[in-house]
Amino acid sequence: MQPDFHRWLAIMELDQRACDRARRSRDARFDGRFFIAVTSTGVYCRPICPARAPKDEHVRYFPSAAAAETAGFRPCLRCRPEASPGTPAWLGTSALVSRALRLITEGALDDGGVERLADRVGVTGRHLRRLFLQHLGATPLDVALTRRVHFAKKLLDETTLAINQVAYASGFGSLRRFNSQIRRTYKRTPTELRRLARRHVVADPGCYRFHLAYRPPYDWDAALAFLSARATPGVESVIGSHYRRSIQIEGKTGFIGVSHLESRSALVLDVRFSDARALLFIVERVRRVFDLGADPAVIEQHLRPDPLLRQPLARHPGIRTPGAWDGFELAVRAIVGQQISVRAATTIAGRIASMFGSPVADGRGIDRLFPAPAQLANAAIERAGVTTARAGTIRSLARTVADGTISFKPSLDGRGTVSALRAVPGIGAWTAEYIAMRAFGEPDAFPSGDLALRRAAGGCTPRELERKSEAWRPWRAYAVMLLWQGATDNGKESGRMKRRNCLGSPAEQKSPAALEGHRGGT
Repeated sequence: MQPDFHRWLAIMELDQRACDRARRSRDARFDGRFFIAVTSTGVYCRPICPARAPKDEHVRYFPSAAAAETAGFRPCLRCRPEASPGTPAWLGTSALVSRALRLITEGALDDGGVERLADRVGVTGRHLRRLFLQHLGATPLDVALTRRVHFAKKLLDETTLAINQVAYASGFGSLRRFNSQIRRTYKRTPTELRRLARRHVVADPGCYRFHLAYRPPYDWDAALAFLSARATPGVESVIGSHYRRSIQIEGKTGFIGVSHLESRSALVLDVRFSDARALLFIVERVRRVFDLGADPAVIEQHLRPDPLLRQPLARHPGIRTPGAWDGFELAVRAIVGQQISVRAATTIAGRIASMFGSPVADGRGIDRLFPAPAQLANAAIERAGVTTARAGTIRSLARTVADGTISFKPSLDGRGTVSALRAVPGIGAWTAEYIAMRAFGEPDAFPSGDLALRRAAGGCTPRELERKSEAWRPWRAYAVMLLWQGATDNGKESGRMKRRNCLGSPAEQKSPAALEGHRGGT
């Protein structure tokens, strides 16, 4: 017996009429929040599907693609549900389901079963299945299988990988099982699906290109400016509107490049990596780095009532919280940036990469991998211009990560990892919350001791700011980005006014947003 889909709609806080209106208007804001199944055709679609609208009596709604497939519907080949932004991670009310979903996207079920996943999130397998059925309409195994099948479809559509390579790259253990599942899901063979695809394949055979959808709007300029100011020289670069960096996965190196395709509400990801089996991991990690799972309409609706956030929201619709490719790299960068400017921290991070990182070469300015924990555990980091105290903090952190005491992989309790970080001498509240915000993607992380935030809030104390921020929960990290962006905007306007009034060119004044952190250490 399948779970009742009307109960799912109640959980999603979407009623039948709201779904009907979204379907009829093809409203992109609902893309990925629910899926439309048509009983007369046996197909399920995205709300933005351009196909002729079915009769109302033939329509059913599901909260996830996995739920629609579990109910026996197959994906539409026209709107391609596998290309949707995906179900928002905060769907429903269960933080535990959100953590389990993050673990699944990182491959937690590839090498272990549901019981092992349940152990990692601290519940029984039976309880985890019940929660998944309640919030997503499908079991964890169904969700993981749909994820693999959808990624296989993207590889068939968007790359020239051989069929057997597609099978292994999408997480299937055998070609036979892959062929069987594709036929069961799409009623076509992998070869037939590839013939139907209208591919725009990159001419370079060493490069894989993917289109990663998001829910519009997306403030790409703000996200890119934020990453550009903090790009570690030699490891990352932002040239024009294109972000690039080096990556390493299980000892193998490669490169990624990301640009914006606004006309399709998508980011374009170019991957150069020798092992196709890592492609699914890379795609999911990039989605996290660029916060593609966010639902800007929900976040804006919650934050807009606060007068402090209203103006930056109007100027920057669709603002995101940029993440980090590697949590340890981000943590080192945060420690280096305690109480100094963004520019100075970026320079020092570049020296650390140059002195202690492994060399790579792509011929386009990227020539280093950021050092791994083992490379910094006993390194003379002071030579890079880091103070003795902060160098000691970095070495202590590197040792705890190298021996597994602290892990930056998706965890069952991000707040628990933050507490573990604060136990490292030299890592205080600001640094730990900043790491939670960007490395773990915690939407409610809040570095209340940050100088820029306190100034933007009228010069209040950290405790007063904490009290004020209660109204912003659970989206406080987005409030942080808005306040930082507002400070940056005000600094630019102030500079323009000075130039307009012919006041000369005084020495650069550091705006609050130009400070990497305040009260970062203990």
